[in-house]
Amino acid sequence: MGWAARLALAYRSEPWHDGAQRTVLQSRHEGPLRILASLYPESPAVCHNVVVHPPGGIVGGDTLRTEADLSEGAHALVTTPGATRFYRSSGELAQQSVDARVAAGARLEWLPLETIVHSGALAENRMRFALAPGAEMIGWDVLALGLPAAGERFDRGRYAQSIELPGVWLERARLDAADRRLFDSPLGWAGNTVLATLWFAAGAPLVPTRRDALLDAAREAAAGSALAASAGASSAHAEVVVLRVLAPRVEPAMTLLIGAWARWRALAWALAPCPPRVWRT
Repeated sequence: MGWAARLALAYRSEPWHDGAQRTVLQSRHEGPLRILASLYPESPAVCHNVVVHPPGGIVGGDTLRTEADLSEGAHALVTTPGATRFYRSSGELAQQSVDARVAAGARLEWLPLETIVHSGALAENRMRFALAPGAEMIGWDVLALGLPAAGERFDRGRYAQSIELPGVWLERARLDAADRRLFDSPLGWAGNTVLATLWFAAGAPLVPTRRDALLDAAREAAAGSALAASAGASSAHAEVVVLRVLAPRVEPAMTLLIGAWARWRALAWALAPCPPRVWRT
């Protein structure tokens, strides 16, 4: 029997001192998945939270579910204290899912640290973000296969992932360790072991000038990165802008994503970057 864990996050905006607003969180958990505290390092309007999974890894038979509801005017930044790890399975599937609903006027920053898929894992990771008209979000996903620095290659197992903005964008990947054409070909991963994706999304079409500015900001961040040759930004739908990069290691990919996130935050929301302290520990 694996772990069965569920975390429900409900954010709302309420009046605070001198006419200001404060985002507050009410959370419920079942099993080993929880929030330790709500932090306000930049202002009462933005609630920072760290999702903690005490077992430290996900194995076959585990099912982890996170649900988030943001009411009108709420702003939440959610991250993790370290990498999410899918370990070798004896045959059962390990599953993780995120289902978020963001109301009009609310903002979500979904910024977990990397997901590491160990050799022999059988895993599925699903993310779904439903944005009402007037809602916006910045999210990222950093996927690392194996542990190259430790000499562990992802040479056995399977991993499936989906990122969905209903009716706007659906990203699906089914990665089989045996598919060396995908991982080694210059038309695939080109020998890299990390795929990182950053997106800015809105619940209604972005004004063209704003959409272009977000694209330009992502491209400028990529051009100044050590990964410029393997990064690209695009907007296949009027409600989403995507930056994607392939990398041999997590660190340069994360550096690029943080730089682009900071540019988007300032450009779209007039907010200075406020990296969670846990990113530096």
